[in-house]
Amino acid sequence: MSQTAIGIQEPKYHTGATRVDMKLEVALIPVSDVDRAKEFYTRLGWRLDADDVMGNDFRIVQLTPPGSGCSVSFGKGVTSAAPGSIRGALIVSDIEAAHKELVARGIKPSEVFHGSPFSRISGPDPERQSYNSYVSFEDPDGNMWIVQEVTRRLPGRIDPATMTFASANDLASAMRRAAAAHGEHEKRNGQRDANWPDWYAAYMAAEQAGTELPK
Repeated sequence: MSQTAIGIQEPKYHTGATRVDMKLEVALIPVSDVDRAKEFYTRLGWRLDADDVMGNDFRIVQLTPPGSGCSVSFGKGVTSAAPGSIRGALIVSDIEAAHKELVARGIKPSEVFHGSPFSRISGPDPERQSYNSYVSFEDPDGNMWIVQEVTRRLPGRIDPATMTFASANDLASAMRRAAAAHGEHEKRNGQRDANWPDWYAAYMAAEQAGTELPK
């Protein structure tokens, strides 16, 4: 182990060791009423992947949020955690659109706020900085979900070579942000940029990867 400047030890890795990718696939949610929870999460628009019963003591329901690589599971005999004890996070590219959809689906979310989940200021972040705008809601057991707006990833979060968009809405939002930034780019240069497709592509890739945005 090696010692860092703040006293936290970091592991030493064997030279030549191969890194094994570990992808988070499923998170467990403790609920008291499986059918009630299933109705709630399907009403959210989450895809129902499975509802399997094995005898009288085990049932597992799995659903996946739109565009998510991770699913949630709940049921009977799945976890010993207390119902309502989980705090989860969801990422969206447009916090106000997400709020409207939650309301339209009959969910009762908080207002859009910024600051932090623990120090809330009404309304989205004035500069719409990535990671700074939120909405929260609870399922019938009190499990809380924080919805966070992310438009530009932190560096290293996404490999630019494998950049993807989870949905047409995410892609459209990214294109709108690129269009707005490109308009400012043309104003600064005082002329029309005929090479806008390449500029859009560079902007969207940099935004996703968290690298420096083109000017």
